[in-house]
Amino acid sequence: MNNSSSSKKHSPDQPETSGPTFKSQRTKMDTEKKILNKKLKDVEISCPIVYGSMAFWLGKKASEYQSHKWTVYVRGAMNEDLGVVVKRVVFQLHSSFNSPTRVLESPPFEVSEAGWGEFEIAITLYFHSDVCDKPVNLYHHLKLYPEDESGPMSTKKPVVMETYDEIVFPEPSEGFLARVQNHPAVTLPRLPIGFTLPPPVPVEDASRRKRGDTKDHPLSQWFMNFSEADELLQLAAARQQVQAHIAKLKRQISVIDGPHQQLKSISDQ
Repeated sequence: MNNSSSSKKHSPDQPETSGPTFKSQRTKMDTEKKILNKKLKDVEISCPIVYGSMAFWLGKKASEYQSHKWTVYVRGAMNEDLGVVVKRVVFQLHSSFNSPTRVLESPPFEVSEAGWGEFEIAITLYFHSDVCDKPVNLYHHLKLYPEDESGPMSTKKPVVMETYDEIVFPEPSEGFLARVQNHPAVTLPRLPIGFTLPPPVPVEDASRRKRGDTKDHPLSQWFMNFSEADELLQLAAARQQVQAHIAKLKRQISVIDGPHQQLKSISDQ
């Protein structure tokens, strides 16, 4: 499929070590842990995501085995930092690549390569321990060529293929809710009547969040917009078209019914 470039290898997680504590402190910590791990019934937290790829034709620099440069990624729907929810992303490329299993331990979660063929990429999302212990599997078909293959290819405008989805976490823990309630990457639920939010966790280091934020990503100008505002505008435009079509049909019916009513009134006389 490809002559692939080398990639950085990521070391596995280092085990965390903890020092000794007083018994009284340990009891307090255990109590706080139970509170944070308490599940919230009838509550859901959702995390909008976009996964896809972007491919640039290399033009005169294209060769038989490297015709395109491409990037496959998982990002926030509005380019937010997904690191608050997602701990690790694994991209499974075609077996012809060097080290086809690519592991990203921090955002931005993306892999860039060069090649000539289209193929399916398996994407596995792993979450932080207070979020979910089960990974989510996604599948994306890498697309290099535009829909209209007869048209001219451009080295400046990429072929973009993206999918929007929302990962829903039912019955989240209070700790998870407290940790993400001020973060733009998640959508907080309507809480049950009488329920109060737990104290918010201090916001993470701003510079660290910025590194995982894709708002200033070099490819961001080509990202598709999946904002709710755009959806509402599209729905409003569709509603106007439907109303205009209904009005047109009513006028046509009135034109047809006009002579029919006249004939009926004459026949009744």
